[in-house]
Amino acid sequence: MIARAFGARLWAPLGVLASLGYYLQQRRLALAHPRAADGQQPPVDRNLLKLKMVQVVFRHGARSPLKPLPQQEQQVEWNPRLLEVPPQTRFDYTVTSLAGGPQPYSPFDSAYRETVLKGGMFAGQLTSVGMSQMFALGERLRKNYVEDVPFLSPTFDPQEVFVRSTNIYRNLESTRCLLAGLFRYQKEGPITIYTDEASSEVLYPNYQNCWNLRERTRSRTQTASLQPGISEDLKKVREGMGIASGDGVDFRLLFDNMAAEQVHGLLSCPMLEHFARVIEQRAVDVALYVQNGDREGLQMTVGPFLHLLESNLLSAVDPATPPGDTRKLYLYAVHDMTLIPLLTALGIFDHKWPPFAVDVTIELYQHQKSKEWFVQLYYHGEKQVPRGCPDQLCPLDKFLNSMSVYILTPEKYHTLCSQAQVTELRNGE
Repeated sequence: MIARAFGARLWAPLGVLASLGYYLQQRRLALAHPRAADGQQPPVDRNLLKLKMVQVVFRHGARSPLKPLPQQEQQVEWNPRLLEVPPQTRFDYTVTSLAGGPQPYSPFDSAYRETVLKGGMFAGQLTSVGMSQMFALGERLRKNYVEDVPFLSPTFDPQEVFVRSTNIYRNLESTRCLLAGLFRYQKEGPITIYTDEASSEVLYPNYQNCWNLRERTRSRTQTASLQPGISEDLKKVREGMGIASGDGVDFRLLFDNMAAEQVHGLLSCPMLEHFARVIEQRAVDVALYVQNGDREGLQMTVGPFLHLLESNLLSAVDPATPPGDTRKLYLYAVHDMTLIPLLTALGIFDHKWPPFAVDVTIELYQHQKSKEWFVQLYYHGEKQVPRGCPDQLCPLDKFLNSMSVYILTPEKYHTLCSQAQVTELRNGE
């Protein structure tokens, strides 16, 4: 069952219109800009571009595995010493609901604490390595937007920066470390990280709230390991590692343990390292198979989040937006299972598992003479050409038109997610 009706829910950040409807379409049309006589875009003088807004979507830093491998001898020691906080990453913050109320309950963190790994750590805990990774990402953002380009204030200002994270401790702590690197422990106001209830979160594919997505995913998860190529490779890896076929080990579990071990310099089984390439590739194949990559699949997994990113862009370019209703920087702490469909929708997925502390950055520019708007997209700090765009510097209207096939408003999300359930109920009458 759908846990909560979405019709009246605000998904955009505080101060940004969430229900755009007809306005969105009109803004897309209004953003269309004149072309040269031959139909080609005239060259853009980048010296006349002014940065107006930045959105950074990032995965948390390195963590312990979410679930251990079944054999005790193939498990590394996850010693609590790995959780020591590097001094440079300390930065005070407060967590609230999207409306500014108390921090919601986190069922995920409660579940992680039920899994105690060999050595004493809990599943999914952000480690010192992960904290340092996030601090380094913050330092890169500082160089880009404080030092190289004087876009942000050198100290945290809540009037400039909006911070949102999933309500999972490793993401909240990753955000803290990023902010410490970005602002060097200086702030002009309290740091508030906004988060949502697990049942209505849009920063990850929400199987709890989307019945249709849950049912599609469940059936494909059950058959993923049986697909040609995947099945044969999984059998080979299991036999090489001495794992019985009935132990419930699939490529995603293998990759999760392998990635966590590698980044911390730990090794449980030499064969895990030996099969590293095939494990990652097949983990990606399984994730894409389960995701199903069609339009509806991408809409249900990442459509609401794309709507949120689009709302920020449209609010920034709308001259009617009141001053102070938009921020210069939006930070979103998400997960690998958010990034895979997001990268797929953007047309920049490289078929490699998104690493810890990786970021997708969307920059919004305005040309100072023509007043045209452009988007520049980065993945892991490297410039990208988004789907439907002629070049790395993409006209905003082209970017939004390309993304529009995957974007879902709250109302459309609710309809699509409950559609299969309604059909089933009617068929049962």
